[in-house]
Amino acid sequence: MIHFVLHDGNDSVGVVVVEGVAAGAELTGWIMDEDRMTSVTARQDIPIGHKIALKDMAPGDTVLKYAVDIGKVVAPIRAGDHTHVHNVKTKRW
Repeated sequence: MIHFVLHDGNDSVGVVVVEGVAAGAELTGWIMDEDRMTSVTARQDIPIGHKIALKDMAPGDTVLKYAVDIGKVVAPIRAGDHTHVHNVKTKRW
């Protein structure tokens, strides 16, 4: 079962595509551009459509989703963390 997707193997987050991701769950992700699988353990509950961190990131790091810069880290993120507005902000403002 695929739990999250990402386009590029260098993406730092994947998008959860199933309901009910709970902390501690082993998740399988599909890297679309490379047609290969990856995995990560969810450290928190993550709603469908939200992002999961695929690597540890520090404040100031750039977040890549679908090979696009979507913002900067504003609070430490560990692989498997829910990645959303509480720890990532746009660089526009």
